[in-house]
Amino acid sequence: MVLKDTAGLAKHVIELTLLPGVGHITHNRLRKKLPRLENIFSMNEDDLAAVGVPKEARTPIRRRVFRDEAEKIYNWAVSAGIHILLAGSPGYPELLDEIPDPPAVLYARGNLEALVSPCVAIVGTRRPTVYGLLQAEEFGADFGERGLCVVSGLARGVDAAAHRGCLEKEGTTIAVLGSGIDIIYPREHRHLADRIAQKGLVVSDFPPGTSPSPRNFPMRNRIVSGLSFGALVIEAGERSGSLITARLAADQNREVFALPGNVTSPLSLGPNFLIKQGAKLVQGWRDVVEELPEEIRRNIFLKEEMKTSDKPDVEMVSEDGARLLGLLKEDEAVHFDRLAEWFGIDVPKLSSTLMELELAGLARQLPGSMYVKLRK
Repeated sequence: MVLKDTAGLAKHVIELTLLPGVGHITHNRLRKKLPRLENIFSMNEDDLAAVGVPKEARTPIRRRVFRDEAEKIYNWAVSAGIHILLAGSPGYPELLDEIPDPPAVLYARGNLEALVSPCVAIVGTRRPTVYGLLQAEEFGADFGERGLCVVSGLARGVDAAAHRGCLEKEGTTIAVLGSGIDIIYPREHRHLADRIAQKGLVVSDFPPGTSPSPRNFPMRNRIVSGLSFGALVIEAGERSGSLITARLAADQNREVFALPGNVTSPLSLGPNFLIKQGAKLVQGWRDVVEELPEEIRRNIFLKEEMKTSDKPDVEMVSEDGARLLGLLKEDEAVHFDRLAEWFGIDVPKLSSTLMELELAGLARQLPGSMYVKLRK
């Protein structure tokens, strides 16, 4: 929610975001020039021109064309329990306010405590391989387990896997929408968005009611990177929107990380290109944490040293389990029938051995009776 003493300012800022020709860069410039932003509505034509208000916005400002709509948006947000965060005001994410074009208004659903945690973005293709899907989920889980907030875009594929991986470890994650805060896209992720909002946040800088549009997502991506200390790219084609996020992260002076991939895979073109351009090649969560600010890095590694080892031990599984584990792969799912053929045992025995590996945290069953080895 927004504080009572800033309610008037919130309505004014929302009104400004509805004006034609007033984008994030223009709003940021006005915010720096005007000690009280609401004074803009009492300016004459010449004063508005002097502070850089585009011509097409001057008449709507003077006539308050969008005042009623801004009032409706504000009242709806209050009644729906939506937080309204204003650039330059208390509660607004500090890292996000540092970028050249921070959103004037950030609509947020969920727990604002998520913004206190150090954030790392995970982005990638909407159509990942099994390897990419598992890596996104595992990195999300690894970050969440260590107190890092995972930021992504709620899209199909890598984004959703990263969110889910973080949630499985009871971590905090933030989903940034390319639509209004009241419109979840894709629709099948509505339940995932609800889960995210229970502990983390679903955020958008678009006015409520804004439908998802291709032009919205590059704008969304600047918030994904802007909230984060760095962005990790997992599988992306040469024209992937994830490369836009990586470029934005670099422009915002954030770290860029990339997971290397098979050189023959089209989905490896993006991350492999980024690595050639200077992005840090990562093989595990430690490679990312090593590049975070010193205090964050030190706290995470200190906690790791204090943990008692609870990693799965291959020696603790049966002889059949160890043999079966040797047949499984981390980057390629194997069907149950193929394993039965390779392993040469009956179906009940194979099922119980696979269950043993799953319970030991060494393997995982995927849809379609497919199995993969988990990274140790």
